[in-house]
Amino acid sequence: MSVAFRFSSSPLRRAAARALPRPPALTNPAAALRVPIAASARADAQHSTVIGKLIAMGLLGATAHALFAPLHLDTTHETETVTRARARASAPEAPQGLVSYAELQRHASRSSLWVLINGFVYDATALLASHPGGIGPLLKHAGKDATKAFLPIHAPGTLETLPPSARIGPIDPATVPRVTSEPTAEEKRIAKAKAALPHPRTVLNLLEVEELAKSVLTETAWAYYRTGGDDEITFAENRNSFSRFWFRPLVLNKVSQVSTASTILGMSSALPIFISPAALARLGHPDGEMNLVRSAGRAGILQGISNNASCSVAEVMSVKRPEQHLIFQLYMNKDRVAAEKLIRRLESDGFSAIMLTVDSAMPGKREMDQRTKGDWEGPAANGKVSTGEGKGIAHSMGGYQDPDVCWDDIPWIQTLTKLPLIIKGIQCVEDAERAFDLYKVDGIVLSNHGGRELDYAPAPMTVLYEMRQLRPDLLDNQHVFIDGGVTRGTDVLKALCLGARAVGLGRAFLYANGVWGEQGCDRVIDILREEIVLSMQLLGVTSLEQLTPARVRFVDREPRGLRARL
Repeated sequence: MSVAFRFSSSPLRRAAARALPRPPALTNPAAALRVPIAASARADAQHSTVIGKLIAMGLLGATAHALFAPLHLDTTHETETVTRARARASAPEAPQGLVSYAELQRHASRSSLWVLINGFVYDATALLASHPGGIGPLLKHAGKDATKAFLPIHAPGTLETLPPSARIGPIDPATVPRVTSEPTAEEKRIAKAKAALPHPRTVLNLLEVEELAKSVLTETAWAYYRTGGDDEITFAENRNSFSRFWFRPLVLNKVSQVSTASTILGMSSALPIFISPAALARLGHPDGEMNLVRSAGRAGILQGISNNASCSVAEVMSVKRPEQHLIFQLYMNKDRVAAEKLIRRLESDGFSAIMLTVDSAMPGKREMDQRTKGDWEGPAANGKVSTGEGKGIAHSMGGYQDPDVCWDDIPWIQTLTKLPLIIKGIQCVEDAERAFDLYKVDGIVLSNHGGRELDYAPAPMTVLYEMRQLRPDLLDNQHVFIDGGVTRGTDVLKALCLGARAVGLGRAFLYANGVWGEQGCDRVIDILREEIVLSMQLLGVTSLEQLTPARVRFVDREPRGLRARL
């Protein structure tokens, strides 16, 4: 975020003026808080460098440095121990160009609502009617520091879409009341769980990673990552569907040497898996999606980058290897001009393909996310309606998404880019036929958004099996992928036997990132590699080409004694 500052100290003012860029011209307030990840992180890095230089020059002391650090006043993670009245009474007048903390506190109502984010004060009053997450989060942080609540769930560059009139000015650090923090119950729980974490190498399967993630993630992060739609029947079925396919192993074959190498849409992959695009990896770790990119690059597998990633394109590309392939996951923007600009620049940004998500025209009813989102507030004790709307994180991000995206948008996208186009979210054979036969897309992903949208939507394995029965030619000649419910290497092999070219995983990497960061992502890939290789050997095959429909059979019942894999 680029901000122009004024200081009462003339040397500091001159140094800052030389080092800090002026704020950009900003337009389109209606698009505020609905920006895809293409906004650059260069400004943030530049400000960090500048601050370091000012400190080294002796022009920025500890007090002034607080301007650039999150203050985290009155957030769900800290307890404010100073009174508002004392702050107002004792706060001196701010130097010209700076905003006093007392002035910030005076704008805490629907008629005038200011918030402090990263040391800068913004007027958010105009957003009350259009904020995708509802008015609750805005009112909760009105007149306060919203940095800690804002950053994990908003893409870099979000604030740059606000009009100039909404940019009030930098906070005066001399007027900010001192805060002492006591760890909350949640912070104590997380610290204790992290202290007890085992080494990543001692974890043997992905379900163990999931259990550890539940213990170390915040309630908000866990709920957003884990939640399914409605009663979560589809979420459970995504996993359970794999249990209805049994192997038909071959024996007496030489299996000491096994190859898992694959080619996906002309892109080489060391394993027949990819990291599905998933939003907000920074809810689990400060490096967010960058951890996943580093791990995928090292392992030689493909990765999808979410349109709602918490890292900017610049951050993602800064850790991408030259030979690494990244796929941009696109949600169609209501603003087609903005959508066109984004699509046209993806190739020059360094992406190898586009994955258009079509299975979430509207955010599903994700009750776990709605109940435990940090800004959600239930009915007040006196029976009055709460100001919090409880929509959850998914609603706070998806306001720009067009519920009217349709088949006619496919050829339009194809005219804007030469990148391969994959349609993610196919849930019936008819749509698979339409995608390939009529619209000539390069690939499809059978997916129901991880069971987060329409409950009782079919599991991807069920749709894949129907395609094998009704349109085997599409599976033999086109690129069909699946994601959702994968927890074992055997799951991957079953999908490949039916004709899938590769299998995607999303939650597993978010969980591992939240537990161990980059090391956790490495461990997920290692577990899957070990399980895939061993299962191929026990199945009697040594290459992915030998995984054919003859190697599996469908069992139309749950095996006796099988527990739901939840």
